[in-house]
Amino acid sequence: MQRRQFIKSTTGLTAGGLIPGIFSEATKAQYPELDKHKISHTEVVELNYHWPRFVGKNGRIDFHGQDKKLIVLKIHTDQGAMGWGLSQKEAENHTQFVSGKAVGDLIQPGTGILASVDKSLDFALHDLMGIILDKPVYQLLDNKGTKANTTYSGMIYLDELNPENKTKGIDAILENCAWDYDYGYRQLKVKIGRSGRWYPHEAGLAKDIEVVKAIYDAFRDRQVEILVDSNDMYSLDDTKAFLKGIGDIPLFWVEEPFTEDARLGRELRQWMNQNGFERTYYADGEARPQFELCMEMASDKVLDVYLEDIYGLGFTNWMKLGTRLRSENILASPHAWGNMLKTHYICHYAAAYGGVPTIEGVTCLSDDIDFGTYPLVDGKKTVSDAPGFGMSILK
Repeated sequence: MQRRQFIKSTTGLTAGGLIPGIFSEATKAQYPELDKHKISHTEVVELNYHWPRFVGKNGRIDFHGQDKKLIVLKIHTDQGAMGWGLSQKEAENHTQFVSGKAVGDLIQPGTGILASVDKSLDFALHDLMGIILDKPVYQLLDNKGTKANTTYSGMIYLDELNPENKTKGIDAILENCAWDYDYGYRQLKVKIGRSGRWYPHEAGLAKDIEVVKAIYDAFRDRQVEILVDSNDMYSLDDTKAFLKGIGDIPLFWVEEPFTEDARLGRELRQWMNQNGFERTYYADGEARPQFELCMEMASDKVLDVYLEDIYGLGFTNWMKLGTRLRSENILASPHAWGNMLKTHYICHYAAAYGGVPTIEGVTCLSDDIDFGTYPLVDGKKTVSDAPGFGMSILK
């Protein structure tokens, strides 16, 4: 589907109003079961996971590694229910506020958490609400999107620079693309921006072009779509030179070509529209997001997809943001890099609100976490129908 056609076809959903300071009795009366559960205790837990391969550099950041840890919050009720979600160690400073309170006084379906509840509790409370009501989170929201959504691999980095890959060169990147294809992805997001730190300028730009051409040639008969991400390491001239260099290779989107700038963005969008990239999405708003600037760029028909992180902004805030994005015909693909918990949270957002052209897939393996039933088949990931977010802790 063409870029502008997709935007037009996904208008009209809403996500509610402002986050309330207190829930009305009418709101609470719809879900009395939530008032029967009171918070008994909470736990902050560190869990281990790993990516399926060593992840190298992007244009800005050095080696990402492979073995990782994350912090989650477990919230228990006096009725034996437990919900959990991505959090941070500082959540301990905010759990005293919820101790002894009814779940229904803290969160409600479609509304999210109270304004006074810290966002470090947001995902755990949504999971707990779903567990108590025996519903997946997306069914407790608008439930107006689609259950299966296109999902891309976000793990194609500058892997020719990894110590063990230096003799392989681009072949190492193609091996990683093949692994992701066999795993089920049909979209590959390719990190570019090599001239930012790791190569001399002209050599880095040439290598970016060479890599994208090699991936396209290797997968041209397998209906693979390519996305590119500069991590803000290009200039406007670099971006044009890169796009000229790849010629008629179609791109699904161009992400973070440079730090958000209304004038430069307009120039790039106009150039793209005039040089064969009119169907390519312009995606931004991930790193140090300047929300109002992104909205200005979107209203000028420059920015197509807003990318702020699903955890950084918070699940409830993303629900509320959906209203404005949809009213202004702006697509959303919340940033998920880091772990698959975030990918699966976004599956629920997409199933509930729609307007998500693709989801960032972060493939993870863990002995501590069961990531649930979210099958990835022919490039589309289907949201879990298990209660809450449908994932569990194994330790």
